[in-house]
Amino acid sequence: MKTKEVSKHIISWLDQYCEKAGLSGFVVGISGGIDSALTSTLCAMTGRELICISLPILQRSDEQERALAHIEDLKSRFKNVSGIEIDLTETFSKLKSDLPDKASAHELSMANSRARLRMTALYAVAQANNCLVVGTGNKIEDFGIGFYTKYGDGGVDLSPIADLTKTEVFAVAEEVGVIKDILIAKPTDGLWADARTDEDQIGASYPELEWAMDFTGDESKLDSRQLEVLAIYRRFNKANKHKMLPIPVCEIPKELK
Repeated sequence: MKTKEVSKHIISWLDQYCEKAGLSGFVVGISGGIDSALTSTLCAMTGRELICISLPILQRSDEQERALAHIEDLKSRFKNVSGIEIDLTETFSKLKSDLPDKASAHELSMANSRARLRMTALYAVAQANNCLVVGTGNKIEDFGIGFYTKYGDGGVDLSPIADLTKTEVFAVAEEVGVIKDILIAKPTDGLWADARTDEDQIGASYPELEWAMDFTGDESKLDSRQLEVLAIYRRFNKANKHKMLPIPVCEIPKELK
C-alpha cells in the first residue's frame, strides 16, 4: 500500500469537500483510538480549522489520557488545531436516571446512548463554528460488520477513512505520525465500563474480519477457525444491515393518492 500517496489523496479530498460545502473546517471526536487519531491528523494536514473534541463519559483513564495526549500532539504540530474537553458524564447519568428501568438497565442500550450523546455535542460545536462533523469509521466497521452506533458515531457529514481496512488505517496512521501510545493500543469503542476490546466484543480480530470480508473461495477447504470467523462476519453483517442500507421508505401507490 502506498501510504504516503493515500494520505495525500484523503487530505486533498477533505480539502475539496470542505471548499465545495462552503464551510470553515472540521470537528472530530477524539477517543484515544487509532481511527479518530488518523482522521483528525488528516484533517489537520489540510490546513483548515480543526476542532478536536474529547467527550469522556465515565471513561477509563488510559483511554482519556491517550485522547488528550493526541490532541496536544496535534496542537504542537499544527497551528490550525484547537482542542476541547466536554465531560458528558453528568449528562449521561441524568439521562440514565430519567429513563424507564428497562432501558436504563439495558447494557447495550446505555452504551449506544453514550455514542448518541457524543454525536449531539459534536454537531452543536460544528454548527456553531461553521464546520463539518467528520466520521472516523473504517471499512470493516462501516461496510462489513456495521460495528458502530446508528445515529451515534454513525451520524456524520463525511467519512474520509471508510475505504481503508483496519490494517490499512494503522499503516497510514504510522505514516502521518500518530503517537506511539495509540499505535500500540488495542482497538476499543470506549463505550463500556470495563476494558473490553473490539475483538472481545466481536470474537474475531480485524485481520480475520478483513479476510472474511474478501472471502469468495471454497468453504470446504477452510479450517475450523476460518469457518468460525466467516460465521462471525456473516452474523454481524446480517444483523447490522439496517445501519448500512438507506432508511426504508414506504412508497404509496399513485392510485392511493
